[in-house]
Amino acid sequence: MTDILDAMKLRASKYSEVAEGTACTQSSFKRGKKSFFFAGEQGGRYKAMFKLKDSIPEAQKLAAAAPDDFQAGKPPWVTTRFTAEEPIADDVWKRWMDESYALSG
Repeated sequence: MTDILDAMKLRASKYSEVAEGTACTQSSFKRGKKSFFFAGEQGGRYKAMFKLKDSIPEAQKLAAAAPDDFQAGKPPWVTTRFTAEEPIADDVWKRWMDESYALSG
């Protein structure tokens, strides 16, 4: 696991009322019955999924510029793929995780 993936999972686990589990091969994080974050390894890269609303336009722009790294298909879920050498920017994933958590309340 990468330092960034560890950091993502640690941040997700620190929100209040969060339960960590597993969905398929991904770590999943829920607040009550609503999932807000998934993360794990897939195809030699790392994958993280966020539930977004206000940041959908930003995610769509990133997906248009880097479709192998960002997928903003059917809202609210946005998928990111990255490596330890080319991680998702800290400011982006932290904002998205905060938003994702807030939407699960």
